[in-house]
Amino acid sequence: MMVARWSIDAKFGYKQKVIDLMQGWMRDIGPQAGLTADKLRLITGSVGALESTIQSEHIIEDLNELNEVWDKLAKIDAHKQWSQELEPYVVSGTNRWEIYRVID
Repeated sequence: MMVARWSIDAKFGYKQKVIDLMQGWMRDIGPQAGLTADKLRLITGSVGALESTIQSEHIIEDLNELNEVWDKLAKIDAHKQWSQELEPYVVSGTNRWEIYRVID
């Protein structure tokens, strides 16, 4: 099992707007790509982390599953629209993926 973490930083004053858009993505778009609510969570910086950072964590079985999700997302028009809606509220160049292995 793995955790795929997507991270982005909100522009000053827009953190709640980014969180709202991310929650909408998790509710409306993620499931279309196979990401169900039980495999997703949203976290944000608090102590020792940038407060502007918002991360979505996706529980996946392996990298093949993540690649399948990415392939599906590329074909979802609502995902493209969501990306354009999100863009004005985030710091350009801060989006990144981190992949962690879960140790049992």
